[in-house]
Amino acid sequence: MSAFSVGKSVIQAEIGFYGITEKHDVQNYEADGFGTDFTLRWGLFAEQLEFIADIQYQNEKFTTPATTFKKSNFRQTALGAKYLIYDPFKNNKRDVNIYSYNANKKFTWHQLIPAVSVFAGANFVFKDNPYAYNSNNLYFYSTEFNIAPKLMLITQNHFGDGRWVLVSNIIADYVGTDYSGYGYAVTLTRGINNRWSGFIENQGYKSDLYSDLILRGGAAYFFARNVQIDASISKNLKNSPSILYGGIGLSIRYDAKHKDELTRVGKKAKKPKDQKSKKDQKLEEEKEKTEEVDYQEKERKRKAKYE
Repeated sequence: MSAFSVGKSVIQAEIGFYGITEKHDVQNYEADGFGTDFTLRWGLFAEQLEFIADIQYQNEKFTTPATTFKKSNFRQTALGAKYLIYDPFKNNKRDVNIYSYNANKKFTWHQLIPAVSVFAGANFVFKDNPYAYNSNNLYFYSTEFNIAPKLMLITQNHFGDGRWVLVSNIIADYVGTDYSGYGYAVTLTRGINNRWSGFIENQGYKSDLYSDLILRGGAAYFFARNVQIDASISKNLKNSPSILYGGIGLSIRYDAKHKDELTRVGKKAKKPKDQKSKKDQKLEEEKEKTEEVDYQEKERKRKAKYE
């Protein structure tokens, strides 16, 4: 999850399809399957707030030395809300150097201060679900319906000219249950141009049922103003099980009712004490028209402000 919301009155739908292959050396099975994930993001009441529904469904065929069978169920059903509690750009305006492109794009220490959001929601665990509590145990099934809290701390930094973006998620999953899990995800994104971007990601997760470390990479393409397509590949670093994912996705955004908020940057300018009357200003302007102006001297003074 990114730290920033989609915006007030904005609805964004994200749907993906993926293929998965697994091999477990300890439990001695192989599996192949596919899945789909759907995320709905809806900005309501304020620019900083959005409501999120995250649903994932998976279907796999397992092969062991003794038998072959299938599993299919909801791997994840989570509902919650995310709120931006700190925006480092809100009251910070960077001075523009009109003589240096590089000066405007270089790193500044202020970029180390991240935007910060929190997410609070719930996982809905259904009875007889083989994927309950993020399990990778071949013979584990949930025994009852349960609602378990999910909490996240989200940070986001923009570096240089803003093309480099670093997002981190710290996750507490199924809080208060016998199968609580804790994880993180760190994603580095690079905007290549106005259409293309690429990313690399490291994700870790640990619980009594499943622990893993996953590396992921991919790219996204802005197909139209409010439409994006993406593709990614993921691989974990162990063999219990060894997992390989490959997926494609589509994001569609509806923002016809969204209105940008204009935020004042810095303090309101005060009226100078010695401000001249409109009559005096008019007299001076007429006087300047009749006098010879040294434009070269004016240009030297203007440049001196930036050198």
